Amino acid sequence: MQTHVVPVGFDYDRLIAPLIRDQFDVDRVILLEGTVGSEANVEYSRKIARKLEQDFRNLLGAETERERLTDVYDYDAAFERAFDLINAELDGEVGGRPLDRDGDVDAEDDEREVWVNVCSMPRPVSFAFATAAHSIMVERQADRDRIHTYYTAPEKYLETELAEELRANRDLLTSLSEADTGGDADGTTGVDLGGIDSDRIDERLRTTTDLLAEFDERGTTIGAKRIGESHIVELPVASFQSVKPFEELVLFTLGEYGEFASVSELAETLAADLNEEYTDSFRSKVIYNVDRLGPGGKGYIEQEEHGKSYRTTLSRIGELWVRAHAGDDRELHGR
Repeated sequence: MQTHVVPVGFDYDRLIAPLIRDQFDVDRVILLEGTVGSEANVEYSRKIARKLEQDFRNLLGAETERERLTDVYDYDAAFERAFDLINAELDGEVGGRPLDRDGDVDAEDDEREVWVNVCSMPRPVSFAFATAAHSIMVERQADRDRIHTYYTAPEKYLETELAEELRANRDLLTSLSEADTGGDADGTTGVDLGGIDSDRIDERLRTTTDLLAEFDERGTTIGAKRIGESHIVELPVASFQSVKPFEELVLFTLGEYGEFASVSELAETLAADLNEEYTDSFRSKVIYNVDRLGPGGKGYIEQEEHGKSYRTTLSRIGELWVRAHAGDDRELHGR
């Protein structure tokens, strides 16, 4: 059973055409829609999603559902959703219970594959889903062949063609604007505008000329949008190694308390939470695991030197790992 996770932006062909042309067996499709942006952009994306929903069903016979992402610029939330969604699809947990391709319980999971399309929607969503898929591949080594991310290149881009059409329309509007229905100064007869207000033509000419000037100077986008407290969204890199059980405890403890002034303080807190005696041996065990999780290891922990101690916190990818595994933390501690 193949499930395709498809973030929807302003593309149609790239999201369905390659699957039809390459004759993919598409059993299930999850279309992700954004809800942030101008009203026109959001509605256009929803229109594309509605058309894709219909065509995935009619052309590929796929079970199709649409899901909305509250903020397409919230990388962390997108990563968490991707992590949960991909794992659930791999395990067949549709609607909270395992299903097989016929809708029966207790499906054989090893037949399931998840394909993540990363060529549409704002980049934070595409990168978040790609990174989550990569992280799951690391954690579920036996399932690596069942997780795929893919990209499709367009045959052509419409922006330049639209710009050329605008140039042609600008030239036509210029000719109409310069025409005088009452006759030119040299006595020649002007163009009959057929009752069209010349001020309206001049206004369309002005806006078209301004838009083309912006396109020629800046390309297809303008400015840099502020997202939260910054103008950039950091895209962390996934670890290439799985996390062992005691390392999980260290990460969950950092996630719960935020930061520690030293590794010893972290070890003391961890021992107390586990109801274990705080000994030199236990402290050494924590130090060893923190080193494995640190910058020189898996990259889930950051450390900053303060005198003889090291301030210890989660790195960005460490925060994402804890957020994505919050349910595992509750099970681990019986919460």
